[in-house]
Amino acid sequence: MLPISLKEMDNVKLMDRTDTKYTFALRELGEILNEIKDKYRILEIDGKNISRYETLYFDTSDLSLYSQHHSGKLNRYKIRHRTYVDTNAGYLEIKFKNNKSRTIKSRIKKQTFVKEFDKDSQDFLKKSLPFDPSSLVPVMWVNYNRLTLVNKETPERVTIDLQLQFVKDGGTLNFNSLVIAEIKQESKNPSAFIRVMKARHKREGSISKYCMGIAVSCKGIKMNNFKEKLLTLKKITTYDFTTSGL
Repeated sequence: MLPISLKEMDNVKLMDRTDTKYTFALRELGEILNEIKDKYRILEIDGKNISRYETLYFDTSDLSLYSQHHSGKLNRYKIRHRTYVDTNAGYLEIKFKNNKSRTIKSRIKKQTFVKEFDKDSQDFLKKSLPFDPSSLVPVMWVNYNRLTLVNKETPERVTIDLQLQFVKDGGTLNFNSLVIAEIKQESKNPSAFIRVMKARHKREGSISKYCMGIAVSCKGIKMNNFKEKLLTLKKITTYDFTTSGL
């Protein structure tokens, strides 16, 4: 697969987009990449194709943002601080899923995370959120390694996340056999990656990494609306999501 640089990839930022997610076993990844190698380029930074991401998610003390995702509410938010370890870049980000199921992402540069938002961060959050950002607290780290593919012909990125790790309240859970792929497009279309997923009988699944992390780490958390998706993940990971709690 031919490489693409970070600078070249700036042309495919897709900050306003549709997202399509799939999960599958790590053992399948090599074959899948081989099937699509002529259709995509792969992000390369300093000669490496795998990048490390460390992301801290924020929520209210009663996990109201998680609850909105669980209930399927649109016009919902995720707030996080993300560190791109390999480039030493950091951002405070807001992901907004609107009532047309489009994902709109906004962010400001924040090199390092601090437990309390500074003035710039507060101003950024206040402009975008319909609630008081002072109600937000750091809840969970979600860490993983990522491959990023860029379609040669259409505005599309495919992120492939590996070695998924959840860290909460001093406890850690690792899911090394799981791959989470997310297709980001201006508008949904059956790209080469999606066609390969369908040919392999993979079903779309919309549970986010944050919601998955909360479901596996918080005892007694409501997760019945995620049951079908969590059962699919159990088949891949053999982890029993009904016995959640770090």
